Amino acid sequence: MSIRKAVIPAAGFGTRFLPFSKSVPKELIPLVDRPVIQYVLEEAVEAGIEDILIVLSSEKEAVIRHFNPVPELEKRLAERGKTDVLNEILALNRLGRIHYVYQQQLNGLGDAVLQADAFCGDEPFAVLLGDTVMDSFEERCVTRQLADVFNKYGSSVVALEEVAPEKVSSYGIAAGEFCEKDVLAISGMVEKPSPENAPSRLAFAARYIFTPQIFDELRRTPRGKDNELQLTDAMCRLLDGAGMYGCRIAGKRYDLGSKMGFLKGTVEFGLRRSEFKDAFADFLRETVKKLDEEKSV
Repeated sequence: MSIRKAVIPAAGFGTRFLPFSKSVPKELIPLVDRPVIQYVLEEAVEAGIEDILIVLSSEKEAVIRHFNPVPELEKRLAERGKTDVLNEILALNRLGRIHYVYQQQLNGLGDAVLQADAFCGDEPFAVLLGDTVMDSFEERCVTRQLADVFNKYGSSVVALEEVAPEKVSSYGIAAGEFCEKDVLAISGMVEKPSPENAPSRLAFAARYIFTPQIFDELRRTPRGKDNELQLTDAMCRLLDGAGMYGCRIAGKRYDLGSKMGFLKGTVEFGLRRSEFKDAFADFLRETVKKLDEEKSV
């Protein structure tokens, strides 16, 4: 069965980006000239997904406004001959069919996914975290890579990214054996293990495809850390009952919900833009040189 639906959880407070995220949703943090969540929707559409549900809190209606048409703005851009910018604005109207639901209480990522039960029905679906951008190393986007694994094995699939040993304690880590190149038959998962106790260096990487059975497991799963419904706990239950695979992605994850991730992403994506990459690169070299000179004084 093809993956036609996606869920983007975007209701959290974004505490890692305070005080900025107090008034602006972290999903609207710009990566050069597009908000992070727009990159996420573009990935979903590239993967062939037709309907996208964004899970919001009431304070994040700015996300809805970003994707809604603004006829007056479009008219003004057309009248002034700013066709390049107008085409970028109009492209927002082609990002699939976007739906919204409110997470009334912020009870964790698992609870956010559970809000999509009626939307997904009995279909498998993708989950794409709204503050994380994926850069694919091949023609297939990362969500498409997961969908291909799902279509072959028919079980839930999680994106995996190999991380440095000293970073495993920051992620959920998968255990298992590779059944083919880059496809892991998952046998277990450990949340934020110490490096010496980690079963691997394969970290969950912000993209998932679930069978609808995940909703039953979420409803059965007791609250975990911080009295929140943890998606990882429900995934463990799903693993025991139906099995699960991991796809070691051909790509790179950018966590734009963290300050360092934002800085790194801005530099890398900025250097890819042909219109100013040379000038930007020169600026960065000059800035580093100046800082080194000041440090040596």
